[in-house]
Amino acid sequence: MFARVCCLLLLASVAHSEDFFINIKGEAVQGGLLIGHTNPGNTVAIDGEAVKTTPEGHFIFGFGRFDEKSKKLTISHQGQQHSQTIPVKKRDFPTEVIDGLPASKVNPPKRDWERIKKEQAQVKKARGVWSEQQAFLQSFIWPSHGRVSGVYGSRRILNGEPKRPHYGMDIANVTGTRVIAPADGVVTMAVTDHFYTGGTIIIDHGYGLNSTYLHLSQINVKEGQALKQGDKIGEIGATGRATGPHLDWRINIGTGLRLDPQLIIPAEPN
Repeated sequence: MFARVCCLLLLASVAHSEDFFINIKGEAVQGGLLIGHTNPGNTVAIDGEAVKTTPEGHFIFGFGRFDEKSKKLTISHQGQQHSQTIPVKKRDFPTEVIDGLPASKVNPPKRDWERIKKEQAQVKKARGVWSEQQAFLQSFIWPSHGRVSGVYGSRRILNGEPKRPHYGMDIANVTGTRVIAPADGVVTMAVTDHFYTGGTIIIDHGYGLNSTYLHLSQINVKEGQALKQGDKIGEIGATGRATGPHLDWRINIGTGLRLDPQLIIPAEPN
């Protein structure tokens, strides 16, 4: 399903559960998305917290940028519990130095704080949408063409000031370059002028997986619109906090777990 896939196999106990199975696809690394498949009707938990499964037994989880501890996967099948410890592989993240940003975009003045707070609440609401669509099972494609100018997890120094890590994949190209949906989904947010991110779109792919598209010069979708993989959603731009035209593409599970988009697409654009 995914490029650079690592497969984990959880072996079932023999007694009374010969038909038990669990397959996991993805990379167990910092920023990695993992998709599991077990018997329909089994209950699944990660570190003791319940994880919702599709009627066919698929589920998702992942590792964040700073995760260093293993995750414990527990599956209940026919009255028996099967557990597996999944270690996470640490990564070396680069440092990105970005100069030339307007001072107000690096450290916004107080007059903009209320606006930023409101926009952050909009993003959280859009990423918190839950649906039972199963587009997360598709093989994702690149949302645009261009040069990879920024990577997930990099430490960022903006105008000489250390800031939070970058949580997206930047694809640089000229303003107006087409941006498409990398998988099926439903638009949960489409705005033109957020303070930091400018033209911004968020798409729900089901079971908590969502994707975000930042700095767009044009928005071609609206909230609630259903999309098919390859549909045009907007165009690359330099709106919001940006030094040049590019797409900042992000992948999340829910509102908090930030993943690396490059781990779920082919090495090169289609």
